[in-house]
Amino acid sequence: MKTSPLGIGLATLLALATACGGGTGSTAGASETEGASTGTSNGSFPTTGATDTSGNSESNSGSTSDTPTSGNSESNSNSGSSDTSASASSVSDSSSSDGTTGPSSGTTGTTDMTGNADTTSGDTTMGVSDSDGTGSTGSTGTSDSTTGETTDGTTTDGTTGDDTTGGNADCDPLLDATIRDMKLEHPDFEDYGGNVAYKGLVKDDLGPDQKPVYAHPGPTPQTSGPDAFKQWYNDTPGVNQAIPIQLMLTEILPGIYQYKSDAFFPIDNQGFGNEGQGHNFAFTTEIHTQFIYNGGETFTFTGDDDMWMFINGKLAIDLGGLHPPDTQTINLDAEAAKLGIIKGIVYPMDIFHAERHSTGSNFRIDTTIGCFVPQ
Repeated sequence: MKTSPLGIGLATLLALATACGGGTGSTAGASETEGASTGTSNGSFPTTGATDTSGNSESNSGSTSDTPTSGNSESNSNSGSSDTSASASSVSDSSSSDGTTGPSSGTTGTTDMTGNADTTSGDTTMGVSDSDGTGSTGSTGTSDSTTGETTDGTTTDGTTGDDTTGGNADCDPLLDATIRDMKLEHPDFEDYGGNVAYKGLVKDDLGPDQKPVYAHPGPTPQTSGPDAFKQWYNDTPGVNQAIPIQLMLTEILPGIYQYKSDAFFPIDNQGFGNEGQGHNFAFTTEIHTQFIYNGGETFTFTGDDDMWMFINGKLAIDLGGLHPPDTQTINLDAEAAKLGIIKGIVYPMDIFHAERHSTGSNFRIDTTIGCFVPQ
């Protein structure tokens, strides 16, 4: 800090007066620092005077004043000690200060800020962290000068974390599903086989009843016809039995949610029973849910047999037919125009699956969508 000529003159006169026995140390509110100080508390700095355990600063001039001051911790001369009982109290304690209380000549100095500051430098600690000259800080929450982190839900850069749910508090990674147990004697079950997915069994648009629409007038290499197909996802007495279940997705990596079963037999010994098999193989799965499209989402399904997924009523994944475990991924941003979706809007997602042959059952979802809203 640059010292003014006036400061040098006053210091000289004071020194002469003290040497002659005329000094009374009457300068109030002064705290001797290196050079003439008009310092404002903005961190931690060393003082030149020796410190006693009561928090008083002893100046090298041999003269002290015990005059309490009220207000900001500004030192405008260079002799004596200052007691502060205000918002930016400097504690000259040879140990350390936690930034909350600063005893000085019997007074208490508290920091006038919302969070507690803990700043330590050398032998002298300051009760205020990052002061603006008035002794108050603009931060809320508890601050730690060693990490800069806060505990009020805000990151160190002052921004809040990403909210992939779009702010909806009523969603979770849980999917409500309806399993319909079928009999192995159903014409579409057990009698068909295949090695690859058979695309095009259903139309691109979901039906008005929120069911997939059979796309052919009659049989296909994978199905017996529209009438039998209609029974897959509609309650039909004597043909199927509906059983509700829930599928919980787990966050396996940050932002990646998964449901995985290499032995997907959710209704063993229920409905029509296992029909002499080791598991209940003949069933369909139907899921209706909603999600908020925020941008950047992907959805991957791996499994057998048939699987169709619709977003906003549009076919997004087509893995129809009997086949070994197969995989398809939809990137929502890349297909946004086709699906008719825009960011920030809630859209329906409808999933349809069938386990039609007694050889194995795999069902796996991997997605960046971690929050679903039940319909």
